[in-house]
Amino acid sequence: MLIIDELKTSLIGPIDLTLEVGSCTAISGPSGAGKSLFLRAIVDLDENSGTITLNGRDRNTFPAPDWRRNVSYVPAESGWWSERVEDHFRPTSDLVELLAAVGLEEASGWEVSRLSTGERQRLALVRALQLDPEVLLLDEPTSALDPPSVAKVELLLKERIATGCAILLVTHDPEQPVRLKASCFHMAGGKLREHDLHEAAS
Repeated sequence: MLIIDELKTSLIGPIDLTLEVGSCTAISGPSGAGKSLFLRAIVDLDENSGTITLNGRDRNTFPAPDWRRNVSYVPAESGWWSERVEDHFRPTSDLVELLAAVGLEEASGWEVSRLSTGERQRLALVRALQLDPEVLLLDEPTSALDPPSVAKVELLLKERIATGCAILLVTHDPEQPVRLKASCFHMAGGKLREHDLHEAAS
């Protein structure tokens, strides 16, 4: 369980939010509302104040790399530091299965320069899932995907939720929270408020 208490930066907050084990929480809202800043603050990429605990342990007691393995963040535009796709992944036993799950089973042999925006999104998700995080923070994970690819990604997310992963995602797709059976919140002006699921779908 991830508990966020009075999280605040110069542009957002204070925000309180609890992510239960095996849950999905979706945040919608206009561009510039602070949604991405909120995710970045949780993972401690930007200066912030407040208290965040993971399973009762304060964030400040984690070394930064350990925190970001347990609470993994996938930005809307991910970073790539090598020309070959395979260099960005750990040689784990589940890599082929994960790549196949997002429809990119051959991608490890490709060059990054040939990837489309949607392919980069899916590969960045796989890269995060390899860490087997307890909490997954996703910023518009399907914004550049066609419907069949969206379906693949959402199935993979549902499978992770079923194993206990807590997912917090930012989305502009009003139907996505419904499909993922997510708790819904709306952000505006750096403030977060609960948003009725049926209202989010309308």
